[in-house]
Amino acid sequence: MPKIALITGITGQDGSYLAEFLLKKKYKVHGIIRRVALEDKTHRLWRLRKILTKINLHPASLESYASIVKIIQKVKPTEIYHLGAQSYVDYSFKDEFSTLNTNINGTHYILSAIKDFSPKSKFYFAGSSEMFGKVRSVPQNEKTPFHPRSAYGISKVTGHDLTRNYREAYNLHCSTGILFNHESPRRGFEFVTRKISHGVARIKFGLQRELRLGNLDSKRDWGHAQDYVEAMWMMLQKRRPDDFVIATNEQHSVKEFAKIAFSIVGLDYKKFVKIDKNLYRPAEVQTLLGDFSKARRILKWKPKVSFKNLVKDMVLSDLEFVKKSGY
Repeated sequence: MPKIALITGITGQDGSYLAEFLLKKKYKVHGIIRRVALEDKTHRLWRLRKILTKINLHPASLESYASIVKIIQKVKPTEIYHLGAQSYVDYSFKDEFSTLNTNINGTHYILSAIKDFSPKSKFYFAGSSEMFGKVRSVPQNEKTPFHPRSAYGISKVTGHDLTRNYREAYNLHCSTGILFNHESPRRGFEFVTRKISHGVARIKFGLQRELRLGNLDSKRDWGHAQDYVEAMWMMLQKRRPDDFVIATNEQHSVKEFAKIAFSIVGLDYKKFVKIDKNLYRPAEVQTLLGDFSKARRILKWKPKVSFKNLVKDMVLSDLEFVKKSGY
C-alpha cells in the first residue's frame, strides 16, 4: 500500500516542491487549500500546474477545526506536513492578530485532530529560524534559546511548543523542522530574495530603473527549498520523532545577494540599489546562522545547492519569466 501524505500550504513554495518530491516516492498526495484558490487556479495554483492531475486538493480553512477533522478522517494520512501559515514576517507587524490566530490555532487544531482521530499519523511542523530572533549565540542549534522579534516568530515558537507537548504528552510522532531561510524561483514576490532576482530581471530588460531595499547588512543562512523539503521527509522516516535545525552553516548579507544577482546580468548593484528606510522592520533580526550538525549526524542530510547557484537559479528563472510575461 502506498503511503498517503496530507500537506497544508501545498500551494506555496515548500508545499509544491514537497508534493513533487513525494510523488516521486510513490506517495498519494493530498493538499488542503483555501476554497478561493479553486476559483482562481491560474494565479493561486501556478506552482502546482505540472502536477495538478496527480494530486488531490481539499478546500478547507486552518481556522476551522471541523473542516480539518473532516479531511483527516477522509484521507487517513500516513504523514501530515503542516506548512500552511501566514509566513511573511513583515506583514506580521501590520496584522499581528490574523498571523497569531491562523498560525497558532491552525497548528493546534491539526494536532488535536491527530490525537483524537488519527494517532498513528506522523506529523511535521514547519518551524523557522525567526524563532531565534535576537540571537543569544552564533551559530544557532536545537539548544539555542528562542527570542522572537515578530508576531510570526512568536507564532512559530508557540507551534513548536505545541508540537513538542503533543509528542511528549500523547506519545505522537510529531517533529519540528527549524528551517533557516530557503529560497527558489517559486518564492513569493514579497520576499527580499525574490524582490531582488525579479528586480534584476526587470532592470536588465529596461522595465525598471532602480531597486529599493531595506537593511542591506542583515545576514541570513540561505539554502534552496528543494534541499529542505527532503529534510522534512527524512524526519518522518525516523522511528523516533525529534526536532532538527535545517541550514547551510553559511551566512551571507542581503548586500551579497544583490551583488551576485546583478553580476549575473553584467550589472553593478551600486548603480541600481537604493536604500529605503521605510522598508526596515520595527524590530530587526540582524543575523541568523544555523548549525545543522544534528541533522547531518542523525538524518544524514546536507544541503546540495550552493549560495551562488541558488542566486543564479533565481535570477535566470526571473529573466525567463520577465521575458515571457513582460512583468
